[in-house]
Amino acid sequence: MDDASAVKIDVIAAVVRRDGKFLVCKRPPEKRHGNLWEFPGGKLETGESFLSAAQRELHEELNLTVKEIGEIRFKSIDPGSNFVINFLDVVAEGEPSPLEHSSVDWFAADELLELPLAPSDRQFAEFLVREKLY
Repeated sequence: MDDASAVKIDVIAAVVRRDGKFLVCKRPPEKRHGNLWEFPGGKLETGESFLSAAQRELHEELNLTVKEIGEIRFKSIDPGSNFVINFLDVVAEGEPSPLEHSSVDWFAADELLELPLAPSDRQFAEFLVREKLY
């Protein structure tokens, strides 16, 4: 018997960095992990590549144009869900506009740890600081 709840859903988390700071977004209060900060991104659609997902999601959420992506830097399973969060470097052009988030801002790696981050995003931020990958 298939257990549909065991099906993992890939999610991209875009690690956009400029001038030594990382772009993070505050989730709307009515969403899962509402009012917590996260790296922008979203679920991959069927057959979609990480690049295509990054281009679509960052355009929809922030009106950014994704130029390229890097390798997966960190992977985390979101607690209480089937989401596998794939954090990868993204080069994007434009100034981010919060089209789906309540706020967007840029933070240095150590400043990320002072924010109320969504669980997987906290794991990634701790990894960044611990491994000095900024």
